[in-house]
Amino acid sequence: MPRAELQLDYSSSSAPKTGLILTGGGARAAYQVGFLRAVSHMLPRGAPNPFTIICGTSAGAVNAAALASNATDFHRAVRQLLLIWKYFHVDQVYRSDVLGVFGTGLRWFMAMLLGGLGDNNPSSLLDNSPLAQLLRERLDLGGIRRSIDAGALYALSVTVSGYSSGQSVSFFQGVPGLPGWQRARRIGVPEIIDVEHLLASSALPFIFPAVPLRREFFGDGSMRQIAPISPALHLGADRVMVIGVGRQMQNSSPQRVRMSSYPSLAQIAGHALNSIFLDSLEVDIERLQRINKTISLIPRELRDKHNMELREIDVLVISPSEEIDRIAARYSRELPRSIRFLLRGLGAARSGGATLTSYLLFEPAYCRALIALGYKDTMARREEVLKFISGAPLRASASQGAER
Repeated sequence: MPRAELQLDYSSSSAPKTGLILTGGGARAAYQVGFLRAVSHMLPRGAPNPFTIICGTSAGAVNAAALASNATDFHRAVRQLLLIWKYFHVDQVYRSDVLGVFGTGLRWFMAMLLGGLGDNNPSSLLDNSPLAQLLRERLDLGGIRRSIDAGALYALSVTVSGYSSGQSVSFFQGVPGLPGWQRARRIGVPEIIDVEHLLASSALPFIFPAVPLRREFFGDGSMRQIAPISPALHLGADRVMVIGVGRQMQNSSPQRVRMSSYPSLAQIAGHALNSIFLDSLEVDIERLQRINKTISLIPRELRDKHNMELREIDVLVISPSEEIDRIAARYSRELPRSIRFLLRGLGAARSGGATLTSYLLFEPAYCRALIALGYKDTMARREEVLKFISGAPLRASASQGAER
């Protein structure tokens, strides 16, 4: 299929700014790479990044930083992400050796049995030090500033959650003079993004350790992120592309199945992770659509007369057309034996337990399946995506996309 000759112009300050929201979700973020691969196939070779504002949370923050670091050449950025995700192995993200897995498990057991181990209390279920090494080796975060200076990027934000303040903090790096913001339970802080920000944003609660930044320990940014689209809007986005990692459930009722046994720890953990990563996004999209509809009912001259700083925001959502849990169940045996043993003990092999597995399954076959799904879902909406990133009006398609 021939590539569209889409022209992108960042030279005009009045040009619409397109934001990209890459949500969290552990290994599920491979789906985002499929979306990016599809977009790269729609653009000519050597095209710059089509998203002037990139916002990432959790594993999406890693993908966002990789894009921002290579914003002058979108195809190169996507190729680098593909090289990582297509060949991912668990031991590149967290320790999966017997000593690493069961040594931590034993410390948890002893801490509970003895009422704590003092300074030796375990901080997480898994050790993600391999991820820190991978990020330092593969990401040139100095490229973020070069992308901004070259005019290929307006801003990058990475969202984390503060354990003592309870705030959702969006650290952002952008063009000079971008102001921060403060709202209820969420703030925006200008800062040079480094590996520690990415590790903090992707520190799944209980599973990976929190990271100290400034005066506070921070964990996964999805935990207190009640408005995932908000950072892009504060940074000046006029339209927002959202890449989710779960099927959108708006305007449909989930099937209720009778449970014959008490839910396993894996099922409860998976339910908690879904509530962290998926629910707030759906609510925020619904809220944005409602505000758009309200604004459309107020005549422009009336808004101008009363200095109402309100504007409609186009939003297009790309989300999986298949249940990722089911895909994870098919590939669960790809996990190292030590991790399978651990997850089986938590009940991941039982009905409903595949959700937890879907967040931890950093293995090639599973990641490639999600990349293929993201590619297929995006190419199925090729014309919508091209119109969106080119700045064409897309009011009707926005609501269709959000309800997908």
